[in-house]
Amino acid sequence: MAEASLPRRYFEDIFKGDTDPWGLASRDYERRKFDHSLSVLAGRRYDQGLEVGCAGGVFTERLATTCSSLVAVDISARAIEQAAERLAPLGNVRLERMDFPGTRPAGAFDLIVLSEVAYYWSDGDLDRCAAFVRESLERGGDLLLVHYTGPTDYPQTADGATDRLWTGLSDILDRRSDERRGRYRLDLWRRGC
Repeated sequence: MAEASLPRRYFEDIFKGDTDPWGLASRDYERRKFDHSLSVLAGRRYDQGLEVGCAGGVFTERLATTCSSLVAVDISARAIEQAAERLAPLGNVRLERMDFPGTRPAGAFDLIVLSEVAYYWSDGDLDRCAAFVRESLERGGDLLLVHYTGPTDYPQTADGATDRLWTGLSDILDRRSDERRGRYRLDLWRRGC
């Protein structure tokens, strides 16, 4: 049982010495994962999207093409600064520094993306995230989860975090995709109409 989420300082320190700490802008693995993530959305257009854990905005930039409006949040102020530079030309993205799920954006969303973030959270924060999705994901809306499945020292594993979220949401969401590709898993769940 994970009792504590990784703190904000952990992420600020990661971005302090490296503008692309996970190689999101430079690694073929990340590009292929982003391609796959977008392809599973099957060309669907969303009115209001939310991306939790936007880091420097690399995936955000691509995700913005699927949304009329996109809110992108991250716990790290440094990450938000980098994302702001990258995303400045886009008029449909709003960035917020936010300690999600302790702090949550207002509004309703027809797309929520949790890519490489849920395993950083405690059991309690995963439950808070499930409650947020229950309150904020519109009928017919999609929840996309993408997580690295290799060994880490994070509070959760990809499977553990995803399973806990599914337990809290399985009564309102349907599985549309649950795939494993090399070192990550991708799950797409849709809220019934």
